[in-house]
Amino acid sequence: MTVIAIVGANWGDEGKGKMTDVLAAQSSYVVRFQGGSNAGHTIINQYGKFSLHMLPSGVFYPSVTNIIGPGTALDTEVLVKELLALTDRGVPKPKLYVSERAQIVLSIHRLFDKLEEERLGSQGFGSTKRGIAPFYSDKYAKLGIQVADLFDPVQLEKRLEQLLASKNVLLEHLYKKAPIQVSKLMAQLQKEAAQLAPYVANTTEILQEAYAKGETILLEGQLGALRDPDHGIYPYSTSSSTLAGYAPVGAGLPAAAITNVIAVTKAYSSCVGAGPFVSELEGPVADELRTRGGDAGEFGATTGRPRRMGWFDAVATRYGCLMQGATEVVLTNLDVLGYLNEIPVCVAYELENGEITDKFPATNKLNTAKPIITQLSGWNCDISHITSFDELPEQAKSYVDFIETSIGIRISTVSVGPRRDQVIHRTL
Repeated sequence: MTVIAIVGANWGDEGKGKMTDVLAAQSSYVVRFQGGSNAGHTIINQYGKFSLHMLPSGVFYPSVTNIIGPGTALDTEVLVKELLALTDRGVPKPKLYVSERAQIVLSIHRLFDKLEEERLGSQGFGSTKRGIAPFYSDKYAKLGIQVADLFDPVQLEKRLEQLLASKNVLLEHLYKKAPIQVSKLMAQLQKEAAQLAPYVANTTEILQEAYAKGETILLEGQLGALRDPDHGIYPYSTSSSTLAGYAPVGAGLPAAAITNVIAVTKAYSSCVGAGPFVSELEGPVADELRTRGGDAGEFGATTGRPRRMGWFDAVATRYGCLMQGATEVVLTNLDVLGYLNEIPVCVAYELENGEITDKFPATNKLNTAKPIITQLSGWNCDISHITSFDELPEQAKSYVDFIETSIGIRISTVSVGPRRDQVIHRTL
């Protein structure tokens, strides 16, 4: 039985979308198990370039069953737009199921996200304003709306009345905005119910049956370990667990189902959003790396914001792999570093008290930590056409070996470009 979790080792933006797309070709199911439309996966294939925010990354394979699990924050508006975009660009209609237990991101969640970030101003958390924090707040306050509720108008109206009772007090007295009427939300959600109806299913039952049959299931994570609310750079985190340990919960599988955890990390560091980022670069050095990175520069797939750039951080990545329980690592964007004669790598932190550590500390110590840098030899040439690890320049192979030793997990795959075929599999 093969259940694989593919997750991020860092702050997100590691290239998980491409690797999920590659692995989906050998999978029967691809499952979103947490998060919502607040982060995107960029995929380049024969149909063009796509940024998926709600759809699983297996939608480009007609043979794959794509599932949005009960642990996700379902943004119906984004989901419908993405489905239409696939059709408009000639992609065959995907096989998609949405869990009846998934909860809905409401327009009021997006509104509160925006209002709160505006209220906080410079003290904000760098939210994407997709309603994620208010959504999860309501979910755990037992005020959330499940997909199944959409098809029971009496139950739905009661749930909305409960939800809006406190929300309208805040709108009027904290944010100085007009209250929201239940009837307005009811009309909107009844429209969403009609749009979702063809896809709603008991996805837990579907996956449990597939697992029992030994079919290959790929669990697709969003963001990375350092954005986890328990083990990441809290409070500059997301609002759902980004760890592989949560994947069976958010998908609806047994806890022991996962047989392989693939952690994805870049050959350098990048992130979107606020929070400590020890190896961060500034000025022209950061601008050049940002311009050369990704498939068209390093900009957030969801927000379009320029990503913050840094050198590879062995401390953060080793910790991220540990938290993910990684059994193997994919190293992406190695080709980007081909312009450098020397490549800096962050191997330790100097804390405010002068202590040198290779352990990833809590946020309060990260805020003042400084990177300890080691210089490695660059290869100073284009490697994007290379298909075998042995054909890489010695300096590039040494760079991969150094990172592998630093993080303590085998690097099984190296990506040297944004396309599906720009992947090098290492042999043991």
